[in-house]
Amino acid sequence: MPEPDHGPVTQGEDTHTRCWVCVLSCLLLACLYVGSLYVWRISLPRDHPSVIKRRCASVLLVSALSPAVVKAWMNWADVRVDVSVWELMGVRLEGLVPAATLPLLLTAVFYLGPLVHSALDNPKGFTGELQCALDVQSWRLCVGDAVWLRNQVVAPATEELVFRGAMLPMLVPCTGPTAAIFMAPLFFGVAHFHHIIEQRHLHKHSMRVILLVSGMQFLYTTVFGAFTAFIFMRTGHVMGPVLCHSFCNSQGLPDISSALQHPQRSALLFCYLMGLLLFLVLLFPLTDPFFYGAIPVCSLAPPPQSVCQIK
Repeated sequence: MPEPDHGPVTQGEDTHTRCWVCVLSCLLLACLYVGSLYVWRISLPRDHPSVIKRRCASVLLVSALSPAVVKAWMNWADVRVDVSVWELMGVRLEGLVPAATLPLLLTAVFYLGPLVHSALDNPKGFTGELQCALDVQSWRLCVGDAVWLRNQVVAPATEELVFRGAMLPMLVPCTGPTAAIFMAPLFFGVAHFHHIIEQRHLHKHSMRVILLVSGMQFLYTTVFGAFTAFIFMRTGHVMGPVLCHSFCNSQGLPDISSALQHPQRSALLFCYLMGLLLFLVLLFPLTDPFFYGAIPVCSLAPPPQSVCQIK
């Protein structure tokens, strides 16, 4: 299609329009994901098995539709790449093994303090923790638990596919890789504000407390979202973010206040600090694109592609 005579101005306006459509597409996905949780008229609490099953079905459907949203955006924006939509969204085989192990190892390093804390509180120590992790019967009970399946399987898989896999390919051409890493988590953080509705429905806390808790939740979900977005951009895989998400859900937030009151406080605080330092030291080496092959989503990035480059 020929360019108009005032090409530079039109091109700028076109880029501006594309960026707004990109943001609106991400907002649409976030609204679809959260809205799907409330299509069911149920007065039961969110942890009731029937509620969990219906909501899991809803978010799985939205996740399945997310590639269509990305494909529609690519057609509208005339984005042409040599890979499939699924590969852009991080669903691919090349580099899968390191993508599933190295980011998870990095996350476990960050949780060194909490892991040591848990082992110290276990009567059998580190051996007991290892036995619990490898106990087949415990895993069978987990698989049969609807809450566990939601928190450890469905939520990590669907949220990472939608909020990282689908949103980042749309954001990267407009904002670049680095800005996209910090922009995509905002949709993820805001999406968690839907818990305000549930808390008000249960009448357990005052509105002030609910807003305070939701604000803190927005903060840590946004920070976590930036981390998994970074993992996605550096590895080109959604598997790493999913496993890291599941691991973090199982561990929760590090309980530093409890560590300060522990009989072995000094050793625990040292482990907390070492975990943080090792995490920062290993952040780039363990996510080096060298391990994962060509990153499909980086093909959408305008120069410079700093996050996508080997370091």
